[in-house]
Amino acid sequence: MPWWQQWIRQPQSVWLRRAIFQIHLWTGVGVGLYVLMISLTGSVLVYRNELYTAVTPKPIMSTGSGPRLTTDQLKDAATRAYPRYNIANVGRPRNPRQAVPILLVRGRDKQERLFDPYTGDDVGEAVTRSVRLAFRLLDLHDNLLAGKTGRRVNAFGAILTTVLGLTGLIIWWPGIKNWRRGLTVHWKARWKRFTWDLHSMMGFWTVGFILVFGLTGIYLGNPTPFENVADYLQPLTEENAGFRVVDKVLYWFAYLHFGRFGGRFPGCGRTCNAAFKVVWAVFGFMPACLFVTGAVMWWNRVLRHGVRYSQRSNNAA
Repeated sequence: MPWWQQWIRQPQSVWLRRAIFQIHLWTGVGVGLYVLMISLTGSVLVYRNELYTAVTPKPIMSTGSGPRLTTDQLKDAATRAYPRYNIANVGRPRNPRQAVPILLVRGRDKQERLFDPYTGDDVGEAVTRSVRLAFRLLDLHDNLLAGKTGRRVNAFGAILTTVLGLTGLIIWWPGIKNWRRGLTVHWKARWKRFTWDLHSMMGFWTVGFILVFGLTGIYLGNPTPFENVADYLQPLTEENAGFRVVDKVLYWFAYLHFGRFGGRFPGCGRTCNAAFKVVWAVFGFMPACLFVTGAVMWWNRVLRHGVRYSQRSNNAA
């Protein structure tokens, strides 16, 4: 029987599938925790604007009376409150009664405090802990808290995530007679079989999103190669600046990654955008679920047998 017929009828017996399974397995083992973190943070950050709105406190307004303090007077008040710090910047709120943010610097230590524009009193942090936590969450997802280096690592992680999606799609194929089995879960199956069915079913229905997240993640982590290809396909000129098709394609890479479609489709307003966010948040969470089910299967196939062998060896000794 030719190999391609064997693949269609009994793919489990084809050596290439077994090799791809090993690639899928060990790639998952290597980047599983990374995928878990990126999946969870990505699902939350679909709602980043709503998150920032929720954690940003209302502006502090002064109840003082009399003349408003000048910039120099506010600097003097900040210096008296923090004598060991230098004044790096004094903010200018539009509302004259709003507390003024002042950036204080001492070596690598930076603090941004709010000062009453009428009394010069220190009234609190300009950036609250909840806001800093939200920014750290974004930085963790985008840059792994490591700046440009972390973003490049993210690009490599996105490549491996794409590999997981492609190899998983190949492994999913159960044969022409059993292809429907991979679309659903057999609820009465034993837990090992149930875990396999669940992993397989979730992988099939989410592989499109996983590949989108992976490919667009490669671009966001390392856009230079994509931009070079775009310039090669459609060189930038004075006539096409701002109107190139390749630029629009790259913009859509970012839209697809984050699910930001509001206003980019005719008639897609607030309700449409909210619906897309729900879909992106749910499917963004799916790689985390695949990691959990994959880890359980890895325990069943590899780790549990190793633990039992080690116990038997210890007992025999």
